[in-house]
Amino acid sequence: MAMRRVLGCLGTVTLVSGKVYFSETFDDNWESRWVKSTWKDSEGTQGKWELAAGKYSKDEKEDRGIQTAEDSKFFGVSAAFDSFSNEGKELIVQYQAKYEKDVECGGGYLKIGPKMDDGAKFGDPTVYNIMFGPDKCGYTKRTHLIFQYKGKNVLKKSDLDYKQNDEGISHLYRLILKPDNTVRVEIDEEKIYEGSIKDDWEVLKPKKIEDPEDKKPDDWVDDSMIDDPEDKKPDDWVEEKRIVDADAKKPEDWDDEEDGEWEAPMKDNPDFKGEWFVKRISNPAYKGVWSAKEIDNPEFKDDDNVYAYEDFGFIGFDLWQVKGGAIFDNIIITDDRTEADEFAKKWKALSEVEKAKKKEADDAKAAEDGAKKAEDSSADDDDDDDDLDEKDES
Repeated sequence: MAMRRVLGCLGTVTLVSGKVYFSETFDDNWESRWVKSTWKDSEGTQGKWELAAGKYSKDEKEDRGIQTAEDSKFFGVSAAFDSFSNEGKELIVQYQAKYEKDVECGGGYLKIGPKMDDGAKFGDPTVYNIMFGPDKCGYTKRTHLIFQYKGKNVLKKSDLDYKQNDEGISHLYRLILKPDNTVRVEIDEEKIYEGSIKDDWEVLKPKKIEDPEDKKPDDWVDDSMIDDPEDKKPDDWVEEKRIVDADAKKPEDWDDEEDGEWEAPMKDNPDFKGEWFVKRISNPAYKGVWSAKEIDNPEFKDDDNVYAYEDFGFIGFDLWQVKGGAIFDNIIITDDRTEADEFAKKWKALSEVEKAKKKEADDAKAAEDGAKKAEDSSADDDDDDDDLDEKDES
């Protein structure tokens, strides 16, 4: 779907063209546009998808998305669209994710990649261009952003923050991939990362490498500290922690034949000073940590198009979740931020309602818990009074 906008400024008119390559808000006919994966059917671990709005919503029908409907399952679903290349333009990928409960171990990320022959076979082995979204297992939490480059899936050198913490609250994920080989990641309309793919992903060979011909000199000293040759252990230094108790006497009733040969017991040595260590001093011959000199890497090849992919033709969710219940909605792939912003408004309106309803539910539960605690305390006091009355009567 293409769209054109007219911008007027100081009497001049400029035509700006933007395109929406894919969008989805999920309605009753969503299964006519999406293909459910059967990749794990033979193992009995393929999970089910269903339409759901979640426990907090603004409009139960309008706010429906697709939900992972079972626990401890693999979930796969994908949709195809007309193939396109992002070369020479921005690519914006945006979607909503809401966890109805703690996933414990599992992902909420999407994959976009080249046209597939059969969406029913979509799964972990499927080649993709970009994987983007939250992932968690135990204490390991991150927002994934993986780029496929020359057949290799490359993770970011350091993890992006994980924001999918609030149960029942939708979060908005936006990825902006730019022709200058930089990328920007926003969650809930806040920037969590902006930087260079070349710098922060190991897509290219390093420009410099250590010279394999450079060797550490035989006389190189890399011990920064040494034992002080002048430091000597004092003659009266006592290292024996335990000594024989010289004051102990063999009991008068001790029978060597029956009890064995008597030995005096051991006791703590009052003169014990601990283990002696020679003093350490700076090494006057220390030259520092040796490292080989760097040279130009003959295998380095620059690439000003690491951001560009020849073919985008599918989008999908390929997930494993210990606890299901994740809801995905309002997906858009475009080169126009205005179009993405319009979709973001859907998230904004829903998020405000979700937060208000969650606070109301949390407050009600806190009041209920407080009342129950007060009731239990009162019951305990009545039991104590009954016990006192029984004692007085006796």
